[in-house]
Amino acid sequence: MGLYARYIGPRFVSCLCSMQDITAERLKVVPNASGVVLEIGIGPGLNLPLYDPARVERVIGVDPGSDFLRIGSGRHATSPVPLEIMEAPAEALPLSDALIDTAVVTYTLCSVEDPMRVLSELRRVLKPAGRVLFLEHGLAHDEKVSTWQHRLNPIWKRLAVGCNLNRPVASTFEKAGFRLPEVDHYYLSGVPRAVGYLCRGVAVSTG
Repeated sequence: MGLYARYIGPRFVSCLCSMQDITAERLKVVPNASGVVLEIGIGPGLNLPLYDPARVERVIGVDPGSDFLRIGSGRHATSPVPLEIMEAPAEALPLSDALIDTAVVTYTLCSVEDPMRVLSELRRVLKPAGRVLFLEHGLAHDEKVSTWQHRLNPIWKRLAVGCNLNRPVASTFEKAGFRLPEVDHYYLSGVPRAVGYLCRGVAVSTG
């Protein structure tokens, strides 16, 4: 692993993901989590201050990247809710079946190795009435924007240490066996559309 991928890239991504406008979007999602919560891609811990201690029993934070976890060590230590950190890939969660009330997925499906396998694992660990709260950027419905996303993706993926611009979000959830009772597609203002197409919603297992 090179110097950029280990030290510079993770800090670059963490800075982008902590922008004020992005934090405002997180605030529309994270405070709705309740019970035993699983957050995949917890890394820098940007969601931790947003959890509601009155609703959350504990958070299990999973991330495969020690570099991102190191950046978040300060936030982990001051978490307002009980926190357990696991260094593991979301494709193979070290958790028992039907353990989780709420899974939180924010700006993470863009960079996992296998999104379908990750969502399969989320279905496995969710309780029957469990839900996924998600906020992701991904492939735009606008053909002009999506064309640029495909063109820029090889460069962006290297710059943002594995993040992809052109992964569909809602359809990936549906193909993985979820239905989406709540879903919104929109552009984040103030950023180029190629990187600012967002999908936010709630997913529940179809069975």
